[in-house]
Amino acid sequence: MKELHFGVFEVFGPQVGGTHSWPHPLSDSINFADPDHWVTIAKILEEGGFDFLFFADGYGYPMIGDDISRTAVERGVNFSGYDPAMIIPVLAQHTKRLGFVVTSSTGLDHPVQLARRFSTLDQLTGGRIGWNIVTGASQNAVAKVLGHDTMLAHDTRYEMAAEYVRLAVQYWEQAWDDGALVADRESGVYADVSGIHRVDFGGEHYRSAGYFTAPPTPQRTPVLFQAGTSPKGRAFAAAHAECVFVQGTVPKHTASNVADIRRRAAAEGRDPAGIKLMAGLTAFVAESEQAAQQLEAEFDALQSDEIVAALYAGNTGIDLLSLNPDETLHQVLGNGGPVGQMGTSNIERFLGKDGADAPRVREILDQLRGRGTRGFRVSGTGEQVADQIEALAAETDLDGFLIEPVFDPRDLRVFSQEVMPVLRHRGRLSENAEPVSLRQQLLGRRGSRLGGDHHLVGDAAEVVSKTATAVS
Repeated sequence: MKELHFGVFEVFGPQVGGTHSWPHPLSDSINFADPDHWVTIAKILEEGGFDFLFFADGYGYPMIGDDISRTAVERGVNFSGYDPAMIIPVLAQHTKRLGFVVTSSTGLDHPVQLARRFSTLDQLTGGRIGWNIVTGASQNAVAKVLGHDTMLAHDTRYEMAAEYVRLAVQYWEQAWDDGALVADRESGVYADVSGIHRVDFGGEHYRSAGYFTAPPTPQRTPVLFQAGTSPKGRAFAAAHAECVFVQGTVPKHTASNVADIRRRAAAEGRDPAGIKLMAGLTAFVAESEQAAQQLEAEFDALQSDEIVAALYAGNTGIDLLSLNPDETLHQVLGNGGPVGQMGTSNIERFLGKDGADAPRVREILDQLRGRGTRGFRVSGTGEQVADQIEALAAETDLDGFLIEPVFDPRDLRVFSQEVMPVLRHRGRLSENAEPVSLRQQLLGRRGSRLGGDHHLVGDAAEVVSKTATAVS
């Protein structure tokens, strides 16, 4: 029986998933700026047996045309928020085994800057950190905010990301030998010079020549997550990621993406079963099926076409409300501009494939209402939701789910109390209660380091070997 892993998808902002829920009396997410709000959540997850708390992040926001979406501002749809990396050390002090994953986009800074930030987080959490690698979100807004003349093309961003990750891993894995940090009071020696290696990297997009000032941390390299289900995203995940956050709403389509990523991983010489694939899950859990359905109805009543359109425009660059509602997305694909350069998986899913007709814009609005960027939706008692989770895992070959709360932290508390014990009784959860690294928790490795079979480790070793030969 496959062991399942569970994380929780959050943002350091008013609400999750590009939907509208913070005004509901059961939700406390409007208190997101209060550290105690997150300490409460972290303790709930630790006690419930979750593997990690996942923070999405980015500098963008939904835009309609050339300006910010009025609906996004008024309703708090992916607007606003703080830097979630800053809250993680606080939460680590209140937990012992809960992992933390934070999103950081490639291309916004130099890889050495990111490498030092994540080394710091890995040290402060005791090896419980993961990096969710993305090439951007709301890239049209980000380009304007950062003063770029144009938005980088989708495929170019992935080419840059591959280089970015290779260089960061070289700093983490090969800049310091094990034992190079001496810190011996008697001799007064801080570090063994022979164990500190210069990294020389000359790529198409990034260059670096120098030494890494951050000493090795428990994991060295954070657990490498990736979120993106476009063809380029799946290829990137297969080559680099240890855990993949797959967009999932239709089981058959999700199963196809999961199988494709595993196939691509095998082609890269990796163990396809060694990559953990997870999808988002919104769960309405209550003491009865009727009560759960009532919660679901109350959430749905808070949504609107304007909220759907604001989120979709921020993700894809397409304003659904400006289109002919009786036509498909094919009406805009030939116009150029940002279309097809951002949110490609959220465009492709509505173009029609495998003989199915493409939905009309009106149907897309209806499908996305209450879903936003959320994944699967389940509802019922703890037993019923556990049944649905097991069925989804069996049908898709997913390794776990990221719970996307609606009424926060109420939903997480109830899921922890009503669903997790059922799954644990059924043998679906790890019984390891001892504090371990996030990599050990998720991948079952004996050690905390990035596996020696990962091609990025080999790439880094080759570069450092050449450097050592050159300087000797």
